[in-house]
Amino acid sequence: MACRRCAPSRRFPLELDVPPQLLVHAARAVVDGREASVSVTVREGKITQIEPLTSATLARPAGQVVTLGPDEVLIPGLVDAHVHVNEPGRTHWEGFETATRAAAAGGVTTIVDMPLNSLPPTVDVPALVTKQDAARHRVAVDVAFWGGAIPGNLGELAGLHEAGVMGFKCFMADSGVPEFPPVDDAQLAAVLAEAARLDALVVVHAEDPHVLLGSPPAAGRRFADFLASRPPTAENDAVARLLGHAAATGARVHVLHLASGEAVPQLAAAQADGVRVTAETCPHYLTLDADTVPDGATAFKCCPPIRGREHQDALWQALADGVLTCVVSDHSPCVPELKALDSGDFGAAWGGIASVQLGLAAVWTAARARGVALADVVTWMSARPADLAGLPAKGRIAVGADADLAVLVPDGTLVVDPATLHHRNPVTPYAGLELTGVVRSTWLRGEQIRLDGPPAGRLLRRGER
Repeated sequence: MACRRCAPSRRFPLELDVPPQLLVHAARAVVDGREASVSVTVREGKITQIEPLTSATLARPAGQVVTLGPDEVLIPGLVDAHVHVNEPGRTHWEGFETATRAAAAGGVTTIVDMPLNSLPPTVDVPALVTKQDAARHRVAVDVAFWGGAIPGNLGELAGLHEAGVMGFKCFMADSGVPEFPPVDDAQLAAVLAEAARLDALVVVHAEDPHVLLGSPPAAGRRFADFLASRPPTAENDAVARLLGHAAATGARVHVLHLASGEAVPQLAAAQADGVRVTAETCPHYLTLDADTVPDGATAFKCCPPIRGREHQDALWQALADGVLTCVVSDHSPCVPELKALDSGDFGAAWGGIASVQLGLAAVWTAARARGVALADVVTWMSARPADLAGLPAKGRIAVGADADLAVLVPDGTLVVDPATLHHRNPVTPYAGLELTGVVRSTWLRGEQIRLDGPPAGRLLRRGER
């Protein structure tokens, strides 16, 4: 039966004369949020035609023909809209070369870099240019950038917006680095008012500093003590305040790395009331359980923390209900010394999890155990974050989109060996775990990414097609 939803929306004139750059034949492919059997035509790096897989399409000539095996699924290249690359300034934590190779190995073809922990942080146009210069000609996948909103830089936001950043990130609590301080309530309201004027997106680390100050301090090896230092109330109260400001200003806001399932009902209510709010969660919140984190295992430290099973269940339900729209890594690595691996002191350790390479496998492993479809997982990790960031040509197998693709073996397994990961420092809470879902190849604009080859990634601006 012909697949009308897979039919091309347009054809390029040159299709009549010249064989395409690439033809990909896939008995299983994730297209428009569901699985289909398709042949995908690529010309000059763009998808120009999608047709049902037939004997006729299999017989067509092309510069390169790729026919997927029976164990493989064609998926759109993933878009990770929450990555801390840290270059320049803290490149020994992570850099563009290593972060983008890790991304490509995990099926990610576009990352959006956070405005910290680089030096300088991306809080004005000169700092953005500095970061772009550090990345140019060194990235294996495409890279876009968030700007930062901190106390005192309100006048810089319009310039950053004009320069093409995806939006502005701010913290409601301490960021962990002194050069990127949090905004208070009045400053947050001012940032949102300016963002509303620009019709720009503000992405927010939502933890309430007053709740954190009133909680027991994080110290020692017990994960339960660290968990108590950042209770769900810190997220819940911060989200409530953010929603109030968003409703008052009309700004578009996005809640980063939600870990508290208790915050979901207020997000759902705000969305129903017309507040322009979206939210994300991360692989570690969907797959790792606070009750199983060993004491002293500081590789698991992140902020907000990994919570209990009841929160995890609520996050999965929120994804199914559409209250949460996307799953992104919050890849936030550092040098091993800063993780306090020897002492196991959660109070002393840097909070961040490196997972840009493992996100798809981690989420798919948990999803299939819950009966969640692969197409849903892929959509949460490709089209939805692309839409969030304003990158309409990314994260989808669609006519006119960039031919960013990955070949996934959904039943393939891997045991995580930190030494084989491509990010700069081999620290991960997934070490030793068996995950399901192996990325066999990754393609950027119709060319297969060679991890040992010359970097072919580009730097992107908001809205780029």
